[in-house]
Amino acid sequence: MPPEKSGTSPKERPPTPEKPRVCPPDGWELHPDDDLWPELVNEAALVGEVIYGVGDPTLLSEPCISIIGARRGTPYGLAVAELAGRMAAECGLVVVSGGAIGCDGAAARAAIEAGGRTIVVAGCGADRIYPKRHRDIFCEARASGAVLSLAPWGSEAHRFAFPVRNRLIAALSRALVVCEAGMPSGTFSTAQTAADLGRIIYAAPGSIFSSYSRGTNWLLEQGASIIVDDVSLEIAISCDYDVARLVQERTEERELGEVLKALIADPQRPDELAQRLDLDVITLLRTLGDYEASGLVTRLPDGCYAPTEQALTGPEDRARRRDEPKRFSRKREPGEDGEGSRGEGEGETDADDG
Repeated sequence: MPPEKSGTSPKERPPTPEKPRVCPPDGWELHPDDDLWPELVNEAALVGEVIYGVGDPTLLSEPCISIIGARRGTPYGLAVAELAGRMAAECGLVVVSGGAIGCDGAAARAAIEAGGRTIVVAGCGADRIYPKRHRDIFCEARASGAVLSLAPWGSEAHRFAFPVRNRLIAALSRALVVCEAGMPSGTFSTAQTAADLGRIIYAAPGSIFSSYSRGTNWLLEQGASIIVDDVSLEIAISCDYDVARLVQERTEERELGEVLKALIADPQRPDELAQRLDLDVITLLRTLGDYEASGLVTRLPDGCYAPTEQALTGPEDRARRRDEPKRFSRKREPGEDGEGSRGEGEGETDADDG
């Protein structure tokens, strides 16, 4: 008869207790009956929810504009996000985003680099960082803006957390800018939530052949305000928020070649583009090679060529931002809480796949 084993079996062992979730020294919690609870959030019916945050809680009650878009954004979508983030900051608005890769991160960075303030609504705990590659955005938001979450302290990013997080993004602002959105997608769902809450929707039109623009084009068909250039966005913000943009006058519009004009209209493969422009394929490939070396076009995974953010926003704007003092200089403090433990798959839990 085998000797009896001492101890308890795995099934009999008590579960490992969870680490206590404690509010960090620079954190705060808002409840619906608190004075700083944002009034607009009441319309989202977040009954019983608590807003956990790090940073300045008073920003939640200031004029905010939410800017969202696809995680796998095209250069066009990222350029629209940068334009919207920068212009909103120059108008004195607080830029709200999800802090995700793609359009959200582009809008937040542009707002910060323009000297504005940003609120990041995270899909993890407000004391965590997700995605990890956006540590600079989270740190800057905590220092001069705010990082919010509906998830308790210490929570890691999980797929189920993003729908309610998207609802908070939609509720915090009077208007929502949709830079690029597939259909269906998390971005499109957030826009629908904003529309249900009676928020103003701005949308950038895209190619009817692009799946990345299907959601934005549908929103425009349903009555969203169309953003055709920086002037139309500035006018829309000025009218809806009663603010003025404090910047220099717009520079002269750049003259683009026929190849770049065609790619802005619709990213295309070299053979298709050569046929449409009645050009020799070899000549066109050389032109695309020159443009790619100059940073004006990029080759997408499907083989199509598309204009880069530099080509869409202009070298003057890029040079101006390059020469500005960088604000992403905050170093990580010893022992500072960091990111979740889900590795480098940033954004993979988010539903914003379009």
